[in-house]
Amino acid sequence: MQQLIAWWIFKVRGWKVEGQFPFELKKSILVVAPHTHYLDFFLGLAIRKKVHIEFVHFLGKKELFWGIFGVILRKLGGFPVERSKNLNQVDQVVKLYNEKESFHIALSPEGTRKKVSRLRTGFYHIAKNANIPIILVGLDFGNKKVVFGAPFYTSDDETGDKRKIVAFFKGMLGYIPDYSITEDIEG
Repeated sequence: MQQLIAWWIFKVRGWKVEGQFPFELKKSILVVAPHTHYLDFFLGLAIRKKVHIEFVHFLGKKELFWGIFGVILRKLGGFPVERSKNLNQVDQVVKLYNEKESFHIALSPEGTRKKVSRLRTGFYHIAKNANIPIILVGLDFGNKKVVFGAPFYTSDDETGDKRKIVAFFKGMLGYIPDYSITEDIEG
């Protein structure tokens, strides 16, 4: 299935990949944006196949992981997360990184497919607490390209890091252009 989706997106639809995945890294967190439509998931599957990074996992809300759909999502590399306010998701994910010798997760910094005025910062704190690099991955529907940024570690200048992240995604149009990233990162 992933092979067919990759063929459709990259051969038939004419998408391109800019940059490359740093295969030398044993651990990383891929921050993929803008996430504006459910079709982004299928683009993500195509990217994994095209770039040969099927080992990259993804997080999804626990409610999606039920029945046969849950079996399929887990087989594709999905990890369900509990989004309750009482649970610290950052600590849950850092624990996953600490338990594994090699581990990569892709997630959306918006936390939803709807328009947001600010990106969530959980990915940033995961990277900082697990001491892993962040790889920014842009989904630019306007130019039909996937852009891999160079990996970087969080620094002591959190505000500067966040500006760098927002600057990377600005101008990249999501499937629903009005939902693309135009603002800052919260907190």
